[in-house]
Amino acid sequence: MSLSRRILDILIVSLFWGSLCSDICFGVESDIYCLRRIKASLEDPFGYLNSSWNFNNNTEGFICRFTGIECWHPDESKVLNIHLRDMGLKGPFPMGIENCTSLTGLDLSSNKLYGTIPSNISDVVHFVTSLDLSSNNFSGTIPANLSNCSYLNDLLLDHNRLSGQIPPELGLLARIKKFSVSNNLLIGPVPNFGNKDIKADSYANNPGLCGGPLEPCQSPAKNSHTMIIVSAAVGGVTVSALGVGVGLFFIFRRVSVRKKEDPEGNKWAKSLKGTKGIKAS
Repeated sequence: MSLSRRILDILIVSLFWGSLCSDICFGVESDIYCLRRIKASLEDPFGYLNSSWNFNNNTEGFICRFTGIECWHPDESKVLNIHLRDMGLKGPFPMGIENCTSLTGLDLSSNKLYGTIPSNISDVVHFVTSLDLSSNNFSGTIPANLSNCSYLNDLLLDHNRLSGQIPPELGLLARIKKFSVSNNLLIGPVPNFGNKDIKADSYANNPGLCGGPLEPCQSPAKNSHTMIIVSAAVGGVTVSALGVGVGLFFIFRRVSVRKKEDPEGNKWAKSLKGTKGIKAS
């Protein structure tokens, strides 16, 4: 019985690795198309891609010899990592990366890429364990969709022009070890990564981040209560002042009306006051 069970386990493992190898071990046209699209979508002023990424080659695994490309196996066209750091590349985020379906690492740091990070980023780099988009000119908000990249160990978005709040959903990245959004334009509370040791340096040089390893965020409830009290006080003073003003208006108006009703009254009273009394015998 034990021998039969062992044979069954060996068959299961063999089938598992066989199915995995069918996805990883053999080159596919999609990875070649992936790199073609990346090259076409980016400006390459220093010729790093133009000089190395030559697609006029039919040998298996030829793309594995491209600058910045690592394959699962050097003789098979299945891209494992893309490292295009500090090449002066210009353009938006290269969406052609979505065709490199077995990609586990993407480094586009220290270039001149601009625009927004795709809102569906997890569909583009779903299996990556390392994503480095630092030191570019990316703007807009950080997509909450990044939380679906559940294999991420490293997420580096520092030194860009990203704004708004950091999506709290990023706290769901259970494998995260390195995280940085420093030197952006971010505000609001930082994500709760649980017991992950994310230092304050990871959030440095943003105008309004709080919480976590930073200064505590102000309580919205307390601020709201204070505003209600201040508003009520201001409103009470305003109403009181208005009431006094209206009262004085009617008092002065009444006095004015009385004067108009008896214009000779005061003159008559004065004349009586000045008249000498007649002594009666």
